[in-house]
Amino acid sequence: MQLMIGSLDIQLQRKNIKHLHISVMPPNGEIRVAAPKAMTETALRMAVIHRIPWIRKQQASFSFIKQARQSTRKMTDGETHYLWGRRYRLEVLKLDTAQNPAPSIKLKGGKLILSVHTKTSTTNRLKLLNEYYRTRLKARIPALITQWSEKLNVTVTSWQVQKMKTKWGSCNIEEGRILLNLELAKKPVPCLEYIIVHELLHFKERQHNDRFKALLDTQMPDWRSRRDLLNRMPLGQENWKQREQLT
Repeated sequence: MQLMIGSLDIQLQRKNIKHLHISVMPPNGEIRVAAPKAMTETALRMAVIHRIPWIRKQQASFSFIKQARQSTRKMTDGETHYLWGRRYRLEVLKLDTAQNPAPSIKLKGGKLILSVHTKTSTTNRLKLLNEYYRTRLKARIPALITQWSEKLNVTVTSWQVQKMKTKWGSCNIEEGRILLNLELAKKPVPCLEYIIVHELLHFKERQHNDRFKALLDTQMPDWRSRRDLLNRMPLGQENWKQREQLT
């Protein structure tokens, strides 16, 4: 059944369960609630109202997955792949099995050259590409973190590159650690720099409030154009799962 709570349009199901479940579904942020049969409507409404900030946060994060996406990558000749915002055609070279050379991928002559054995699976070809992206990204990050952490007077104790489905980056302020999405290797370098500055500024302001935006305006006046460029770039194909909160 449909239930309206404020501006929230909710798909409600009554079930033989002990606790209320709230799920936010990609890609459009649809809200589904499974509630115990014995729970009154007043109690149900209060429970949902209490969790509106969490619901809104999940819906906002899905703006990431509404972007245009590449079709599923097959890692075959002629396929296009991005590196630092530029498109490159993939050329697949077959390795000489007798010589047993190691598979590799490199940028050469305006192409991504993938050298693999004939029987190398698509999954393993993709792993090779992702490791290439990881290497290129890790080579860029340290100088940017050093530059901006010194400028902003914040301390970064560690950083990592990680595949993330709904965020370009995240930070742990208490531990002084930031995580950056592997997908950033495909985006223009100014976009990577924007995400790094964004995460470092969270060391000064945790929330995305007016103070946070003012800090961005001061430190990186063109941050909106960088953000918009990032949001226009196509994303890799992924399978998405719902977000759920148990109460």
